[in-house]
Amino acid sequence: MPSIRPVLRNAGRGTRRSGRWFAALRNLKIPGGKTMTQSKAGKVVWHDLFTSDRKRSMDFYQHIADWTYQVERATDFAWGGGEKDFVLALLADEAGAGFAETPPDNENGWIAYVEVPDVDAAVERVDALGGKTVRKPFEVPGVGRNALVRDPLGVPFGLSLSRHNFPVPHRQFGREVYVSNSGLFPEEFYVELFEWQVASKRDPGCVSFAGPSGDVVAVRYVSNVPTSSNAAWVPSIKVASVSNARSLAEANGARLAPLEADRTAQTHGFILCDPDGSLFALEVGLANSF
Repeated sequence: MPSIRPVLRNAGRGTRRSGRWFAALRNLKIPGGKTMTQSKAGKVVWHDLFTSDRKRSMDFYQHIADWTYQVERATDFAWGGGEKDFVLALLADEAGAGFAETPPDNENGWIAYVEVPDVDAAVERVDALGGKTVRKPFEVPGVGRNALVRDPLGVPFGLSLSRHNFPVPHRQFGREVYVSNSGLFPEEFYVELFEWQVASKRDPGCVSFAGPSGDVVAVRYVSNVPTSSNAAWVPSIKVASVSNARSLAEANGARLAPLEADRTAQTHGFILCDPDGSLFALEVGLANSF
């Protein structure tokens, strides 16, 4: 199987413009025609950031997380069609996120994509469980099949079936965090859709959820974080030092997310609003990589 790693090692610091990343993905061969490993099921495998100022967002996350970027030219852009640039966010030899200008009828913010064995079947399940389809299943050449949906509280997230063998981006991102302005969480929806299970309730202010493999993939804080909508999934961005990253973030235009009720979420790791208003969390990593 061809390796993607040399492509990423050549990315260097800053931003490079290249079509090699998706070309490498398109050339990957998976034995037996399989498109997803068991270890990915129910895990967050990708994030998209919808932003109204892509350059500002790129500079911001480079400052706090040491990400570098590679610009790809999409001939049939997933968000809006036509030829457009799409920015990949990299950390060393890992690519775990994309930056795109906010599509019409969407809000600024992070979108998490969860791996499923069948995107079309999962979309039907979303509708049956009280969610809503935002964008029907579509192909991303060389990457896989995706869909965009909302849970019963209106929170957007993606469904993904990978057609490559690249691992879950665990060095860039930690556990996904669910916050709402009502304190509610549609637990049954996610348990039925992804086979998540409650992993821990030892802390009364924090409930963890594990995927089918047993790894913790998400956390629900019993605390209210006002959002522009009912609720939100918030990515945990891994950094070497939470306190240093928070200082850098605030120096570059971020602000601490306002909390109502208790302050449980902020004691486990900081939740902030980036300069574009998108929520993100900070989580401690090892030497700025997990």
